[in-house]
Amino acid sequence: MRADDGRQLRTGFEGQPGRAGAEPREIPEAPTRARSTEADEPDATQVGNTEDLLERICSRENMQLACERVVRNGGAGGVDGMGVAELPAWLDANHGALTDRILKGRYRPKPVRRVEIPKRERGKVRLLGIPTCVDRMVQLAVAQQLTPIFEPRFHEDSYGFRPGRSAHDALRAVKRHADAGNVWVASMDLERFFDTVNQSKLVQLLSDALADKRVVSLVHRFLMSGVVVDGIVGETVEGAPQGGPLSPLLANVLLSELDWELERRGHAFVRYADDFIIMKRSRKAAERAMESVTKFVESRLFLRVNREKSFVAHITQQVGYLGYSFGMRRDADGVVRLRMQVHRSSVESLKGKVREILSRSNGWSLDYRRYRLRCLVYGWVGYFRLADMRGLLRDLDSWVRRKIRCVYWKCWKRIRTRLRALLRLGVAWGQAWQWANSRKAYWRVAGSGILDRALNNAKLVELGWPPFCPRYLQVKC
Repeated sequence: MRADDGRQLRTGFEGQPGRAGAEPREIPEAPTRARSTEADEPDATQVGNTEDLLERICSRENMQLACERVVRNGGAGGVDGMGVAELPAWLDANHGALTDRILKGRYRPKPVRRVEIPKRERGKVRLLGIPTCVDRMVQLAVAQQLTPIFEPRFHEDSYGFRPGRSAHDALRAVKRHADAGNVWVASMDLERFFDTVNQSKLVQLLSDALADKRVVSLVHRFLMSGVVVDGIVGETVEGAPQGGPLSPLLANVLLSELDWELERRGHAFVRYADDFIIMKRSRKAAERAMESVTKFVESRLFLRVNREKSFVAHITQQVGYLGYSFGMRRDADGVVRLRMQVHRSSVESLKGKVREILSRSNGWSLDYRRYRLRCLVYGWVGYFRLADMRGLLRDLDSWVRRKIRCVYWKCWKRIRTRLRALLRLGVAWGQAWQWANSRKAYWRVAGSGILDRALNNAKLVELGWPPFCPRYLQVKC
């Protein structure tokens, strides 16, 4: 088989262009069905073949910008105990010594601090590695210089951790493919992706793209910096610790190989970081695609596909992607198009966060609860604004308002406090006295007609409690 430029290509499984093992492969730069012309794109080869890349990484301007971003992003410190607020002063005093160590190859990143984040699945955790503030700054300085080099090489259907792209763009791509008839989805789960990245494969890809091998060596040292678990330093012979600023870019560098393989095979797909789906017109085509792509991922990228979580289904069935689920509807012109919805697991996750904020026993003040709930509502509605969810939000508003009334009823607590509060809210004296002496449970009183009228919707908005539904309509407009 020959490529368009006449080069001889080996054929892999299914007769598709491929190469055996972990041999270096050129990252394609030709325009694809979703890309612009070559004249509109920077020459990635020329950008990458610069011998002074490490000097540009160590420049004061680049380091200063990285430092400012670390401070702005905040976050916890690493194993050395330095906080982000101390970083600017440290950089002013140590910039020369730091860059000297980096340029001479003597810079050694400190081990990352291991943190476990609970997953939605009960009993499972996500492992995060928190670098020191200095290491975080250096990683950002490297990422700032590598991003312009690799961005032109990435595929258009890759959306995660890329400038100017978001999860909403990935979801719009899903809709575009589904509206074109690709309604059978092969949903593939990469098992513990960041923990199982093959470092040799990743370093090889970086070496193929970068002329300055000192930068490759620096990145490799970050990968092998080690991890601290319960005070003991362990080696990291595989994986790219999730939590460092450089890890998302490195993930895209590795998975870009997968993107271009899917492109060569003619698959419609969408990838957001390590979360990707392949969309086909029939179930059999989706099953064949999942089987062959699984072989490619495991034999060429040396990653593991979780077969228990990977499946083939119609997009309107159990498919969930980036927190959304999907349905179909017929427009006024008679055309059937994809309809986005909020996945039930996302709704349950939201309710868990609301319960935490409005828990009657956490001791938070009403002002702090209002602030936390406002941040949650604005962020959640903003993310799910692509979904059709007016009915869902009306139900959520009703449930949240009852939780809020429950909080007020417990805050009032004493009989005389409840009596005064109800009287101030315009309740007649007799009813106020009767309900102030009620022995019914908090949740039952919160759903009663008396409290529903006393703390009605308009009153709760006046008190500063944010509703879901009006916020959704405001965002949609």
